[in-house]
Amino acid sequence: MTFDTPRLILRPWREEDSESLFKYASDPEVGPRAGWPPHLSLEESRRVIKEIFGNDHTWAIELRETSEAIGCMCLYPYGESNIPIGEDDVEVGYWVARPYWNRGICTEALKEMIHYCFNVKGCHTIWSDFFVDNPASGRVMQKCGFRDTGQLNRCSQLYRGGERPVKIMRLDYALD
Repeated sequence: MTFDTPRLILRPWREEDSESLFKYASDPEVGPRAGWPPHLSLEESRRVIKEIFGNDHTWAIELRETSEAIGCMCLYPYGESNIPIGEDDVEVGYWVARPYWNRGICTEALKEMIHYCFNVKGCHTIWSDFFVDNPASGRVMQKCGFRDTGQLNRCSQLYRGGERPVKIMRLDYALD
């Protein structure tokens, strides 16, 4: 399944994305903000595409003007989420390469994913979290309507997640 926005295509990851993934995922400023260590080799990026991104709920964020994968959007269904969610809920996560920070890329991609979750998947609530030392990610969520639950969590399965708290956010389906 793919999604189109004015500037982006959200699509399944492909093996040929390995070089662009390595280029951006090896940046020490990117992965740790999202909870994973920087990639150390092109082979590691290939393995991540095959073993971690190779599912029906993880998409490459492709910049339409260059056809390059510049980030990632993923859904964690009930049972795979870092936080306790309901059976009809999902958790959403995302990251984008540093050259594309502060350009509205994540906001545009997240709005498309929200539409999909509520209008196609029939989710009741979309959850997300962000490390408190990465407030830019929280601002993306706020721009998309998420609200702070007041809960902090530690996600020990994430890179440095046991050391850094995450703030839990939620967006509930609203009938218009």
